[in-house]
Amino acid sequence: MKILEVKKLDIPGCKVIKYQRFADERGFFAETYRKQDFDTHPETDDLKDIHFTQMNESYSKAGTIRGLHFQWNPFMAKLIRCVNGRMIDLLLDIRKNSPTYGKIIAYDSVNSYEHNTGEWVYAPVGIAHGVFLPENTMIEYYCTGHWNPKCEAGISPLAKDIDWSICDKNIYNLLEETKSSGKLIIKDKDENGHSLESWSKLEESKMYIFLG
Repeated sequence: MKILEVKKLDIPGCKVIKYQRFADERGFFAETYRKQDFDTHPETDDLKDIHFTQMNESYSKAGTIRGLHFQWNPFMAKLIRCVNGRMIDLLLDIRKNSPTYGKIIAYDSVNSYEHNTGEWVYAPVGIAHGVFLPENTMIEYYCTGHWNPKCEAGISPLAKDIDWSICDKNIYNLLEETKSSGKLIIKDKDENGHSLESWSKLEESKMYIFLG
């Protein structure tokens, strides 16, 4: 795996890892993940001791929004990439004492088989994660814990008390336009998830603390 660039995002701990695809007249080849390279790259040092235990894939129709999900027992960090299509990662900080607590950012990742690079988005523990798919899209993601439906929760991406002030305005507007046009596809469970306020009143919310 050839890591070309590691970019820090506006919420501490969240980052984008760009890697090389090797193309010729047949198409391309890429190592999409290689632990040794993550362990030795100076800008992914905080991922060195992370062990991924589960890999998932998801296909979504245009206009779908999923999330914002998180889990404890076990805690779950995620490494997410767009396989084909357009994936907008939604990353909401729910770590108490974090300088960006309650704020959400969005990272726009467009991918096709003609691109010579790929990207991973890393969402650490304490980030409620979701995706908005403006077009038909396939994604895959690695998780650091097995799914435990008894210890998962979600904050509705439509919650009124989410702070969008540091989110890209064009992405926010695209989401709002999709919603107002009636083309947003969202599961009832996600739409009716917690607000930040209701989640913060639960005992489980105290498990997510920003450590700097």
